[in-house]
Amino acid sequence: MTGTTVQIPTLETERLFLRAPRMDDFDMFFDFFASDRAEFVGGPQTDRLSAWRGYGHIAGQWVLRGYGSFVVTDKTTSAPIGLCGPWHPVTWPEAEIGWSVWTPDAEGKGFAFEAANAALDYVFLTIGWDTAVSYIDPGNARSIALAERLGATRDDTALPPEFDGPKSLIYRHPRRVA
Repeated sequence: MTGTTVQIPTLETERLFLRAPRMDDFDMFFDFFASDRAEFVGGPQTDRLSAWRGYGHIAGQWVLRGYGSFVVTDKTTSAPIGLCGPWHPVTWPEAEIGWSVWTPDAEGKGFAFEAANAALDYVFLTIGWDTAVSYIDPGNARSIALAERLGATRDDTALPPEFDGPKSLIYRHPRRVA
């Protein structure tokens, strides 16, 4: 029996590569997921099996949906610094563009903005989405500011995703055209 092969593109920006999740990224993902930095994405979670399942969901969306989140890496060091891109669990009413920065060293440098811009271009211009949202915890001021910097506006008429926790603010990204 052979496995399924999925072609996952690599996106390139001025300072970053957005590429497929790899096995050797898991430890960095786990360290992030186990830290307080993951409070707005289901963490902190120190159970490796739970983190593994979460990481498997990230990789599995590429197989099941044909798109998924990219691991963001620094071009100069090749170090993984976060995650960004399309995300659409089955219980969510709309597809999302999400992001996370895994290390404090990568914060405040515009990497999330640069990666999210590339991800938005990808979903609108390459795979042809008509709309995209970002579901953001009301306490996550940095992500709210990033969504607004990307041109997204609050959409209080949109349905929230189904998950435990506070009701998300929903930011709708303007459609990009070629």
